[in-house]
Amino acid sequence: MYRLPQLRQELTLTVGAPTPEGAPTWMLHDPAANRFFQIGWPAFEMLSRWPLDDANAIVASINRNTTLSISLDDIEALLRMLRQQNLLVATNASDTDRLSAYAEASKLTQTMWLLKHYLLIRIPLWHPMPFLRRAARFAGFAYRPAFWMLVVACALTGLFLVSRRWDEFLHTFHSYADLQGIVAVGVALAFAKVLHEFGHAFTAQRYGCRVPTMGVALLVMLPVLYTDTTEAWKVPSRASRLRIGAAGMLSELALAAFATLAWNLLPDGPLRAGAFLLATTTWIGTLVINASPFMRFDGYFLLSDWLNTPNLHDRAFALGRWWMREWLFGFGDPQPEPCSPSRRRFLIGFSFATWVYRLVVFFSIALVVYHAFFKALGMALFCVEFGWFIVRPVLRETTVVWRRRAQLHWTRQTRRSALLAAALFGFFVLPWHAGVSAPAVFGPQQAQGLYAVEAGYVAASPSPVRDGEQVQAGQVLAALVSPDLAFKLKAAQADEALLRWEVEQQPFDDRLRQEGVALKRRWDAARETVNGFSAEIGQLTIRAPFAGIVHMADDNLAVGTWLPRGERLFDVVGPHGVKGDAFVGENDVARIVTGQRAKFVPGIVEMAAVQCRVQAVDKVNVATLDEPSVASVYGGPIAAEAEPKTHQLVPLQAIWRVRFGECDGTQMLSRDVTGTVMLGAGRESFAARGVRALVAAVQREAGF
Repeated sequence: MYRLPQLRQELTLTVGAPTPEGAPTWMLHDPAANRFFQIGWPAFEMLSRWPLDDANAIVASINRNTTLSISLDDIEALLRMLRQQNLLVATNASDTDRLSAYAEASKLTQTMWLLKHYLLIRIPLWHPMPFLRRAARFAGFAYRPAFWMLVVACALTGLFLVSRRWDEFLHTFHSYADLQGIVAVGVALAFAKVLHEFGHAFTAQRYGCRVPTMGVALLVMLPVLYTDTTEAWKVPSRASRLRIGAAGMLSELALAAFATLAWNLLPDGPLRAGAFLLATTTWIGTLVINASPFMRFDGYFLLSDWLNTPNLHDRAFALGRWWMREWLFGFGDPQPEPCSPSRRRFLIGFSFATWVYRLVVFFSIALVVYHAFFKALGMALFCVEFGWFIVRPVLRETTVVWRRRAQLHWTRQTRRSALLAAALFGFFVLPWHAGVSAPAVFGPQQAQGLYAVEAGYVAASPSPVRDGEQVQAGQVLAALVSPDLAFKLKAAQADEALLRWEVEQQPFDDRLRQEGVALKRRWDAARETVNGFSAEIGQLTIRAPFAGIVHMADDNLAVGTWLPRGERLFDVVGPHGVKGDAFVGENDVARIVTGQRAKFVPGIVEMAAVQCRVQAVDKVNVATLDEPSVASVYGGPIAAEAEPKTHQLVPLQAIWRVRFGECDGTQMLSRDVTGTVMLGAGRESFAARGVRALVAAVQREAGF
């Protein structure tokens, strides 16, 4: 007789949904851990005969009374699973030792607990079953077809009306850009999410599931609500499970439909503002966040139920790893689970899509945790996040392949992988990449803009200049008259004359003698003021700084025209020579030396590319951008921002100015031209460039 250990008495066995192939399944529920295990027909037959307490009797009964054919090996396999999942009663010292070892292995140090849970910490707050039972009759209307017909009608009507007032609807977003608007959006989101969770809870209770807890989960330290609907897996009907999974999103969509219609019908005021917030936050939150199947949100559970595939991520990942190992190394491993070719292709594609999605999400979360804390802790959490969720899975898979290196042989798969690895090595590691592409400004060697130094009007000129005219150095281009500046000069001259008289009379006046040398200093200051105003008035006569061609910024410079201070009046361009300035990042500036070739490609089609030479590389990075055309605030390629006080353009990253000239076959340019310059820098590998950029980033961010 082969005696069997006793099953735990609180375990329950319920009918589950059939597999996609049509095979029956059952759900084994462990209420202590609130876990569900899906078992097939052979396991169900063995567990249903477990009271026989004899493995041989169970095998004989199943083989005699069913079409199945099992052996003691199947009993042993089931026992291993039950023992591993702690579903057996501990009856002896060895069982106690095994449970103690399992509990000890499951314990986490405080550091490891924070490492695994700082991204998502669940805090149960409420046991809602008594409330759900009492309030279920009040929520019954939401499960009637007439209610959802009304929701659809409201949604279509509201969206149609919004489409006719789309500009007004979009403009409403600007009203919530301040702190008060952010708080209002938060309140609307909280209301929508409470409704979302109660949608799950009421629907699960309606289909006979127990909802043990509702609470708050801290997702990257942001509070989000959650509802434990794990018991939905014991519902045999797939349609019912889909309703439980979709109840939250459907609740939010119904709220959004009513709120959208209300926004169109309500007058301006707090109620209309609240309707707008509910309409926008629920539409966006439901469609963008909850519907995603790549994270364990509602979309994942809906897809899992629709495919009738519990543990969808784990099973898809297993198939994805199996396919990747077979494609790369040809180990010949059996498929992790039997399924049709079309289903296998879908699960493999889904696994790779999830990996890419999670790579982006986890890297984004790493950046969020870096910026959410002070720099030292932020850098540590960034490294933990990046290492644990991105580097660790890659290293784990690499370790698995390395341990099986003895099974590798030269096959079609390994030859293909070797060629692919060699190509990737050559592309990223070998220094084949040459040249640096950088934004640049190309223009005349001599060029200067002339501006109005003070507000005034254009005076009559004996020889007015025209656009494109050749002028000589010092030639008068225009004369301005500033009444305000003239008044200030006359007032300063009057003050200076009075002080001069007092200085002259000082030896004869006792009161003036008491002021001593201070009077003489005040007179000197008054004379400097007069000279300053005189110099400014002299600058009102605009002269050519050098010989060249004059270009008028505004053709309407008629006599008597008033001009504001700083108005651009003329551009004088020298007759010979061109020059260019390129702006190179810190990762490439060390590769550029004087004398290298530089090919300027203009941003206008009318001008051909120009071959030049590098003439100089600045020793320090550019503090402010003198060329607005290359700054991002004016549509240029260099990320920059304008300082609020000085309005100077400050680059957001370190850049160096590279000057180039000695261009071939160039003609005179009348204005600056933006474009791209290709600098013939030394060869470099992408790997070396990435390492240097990483080291530079670490050095920059570690400066606290």
